[in-house]
Amino acid sequence: MAETPVTPRLAATTLLLRRGGKHTDRELELLMVRRAETQSFMPGVWVFPGGVVEPGEEPEQCAARELEEETGIGLGDDAELHAWTRWITPEVVPVRFDTYFFVGLAPAHSPPRPDRREVDDAGWLSPRRALERHRAGELELVFPTIRTLETLLPFATAAEVIEAARYRVVEPILPRVAGTRGDHRVLLPGDDGYEEAAPDTDNLPS
Repeated sequence: MAETPVTPRLAATTLLLRRGGKHTDRELELLMVRRAETQSFMPGVWVFPGGVVEPGEEPEQCAARELEEETGIGLGDDAELHAWTRWITPEVVPVRFDTYFFVGLAPAHSPPRPDRREVDDAGWLSPRRALERHRAGELELVFPTIRTLETLLPFATAAEVIEAARYRVVEPILPRVAGTRGDHRVLLPGDDGYEEAAPDTDNLPS
């Protein structure tokens, strides 16, 4: 008998984009951070800066606060963040989040400074390069990060992403897990077998 799924915690993250500056031939780049090995949740994984929404806080406020806490980059009061996507952890997973992903422009001359507590490394990567390094085994990425990076591949500049975000309709994405601990796959709405992949703790990936 399946157990009742854990209620996901509200969270937010920032896809911080570089404008490009003088390097007009440079690809679209965004800031990624590596979670410290001392962290109990996803140690060593490369993610976008973010965290859990605090009581009384809006997701956009959380995204900006976590960005500054983890990387030292403050966006300022006039900064705009636009919703890009929203992922909810599968129901079979014991630690769950309902995470808003926002896109925003990095302030000029804002090198990241990892806090050395939650994150121990940070850098600017193009979506293409991040995915290539993941396939080569150089960067550990999780499923929502991979899929989010893939959504950015068609864009050449930060300005193009921001313009698209202004009109983007964001619907929550709830993946499901089909199979068993030893042989499973992640399904998205619309995938074959998604409706049949009913929540079941026997499917929990190890």
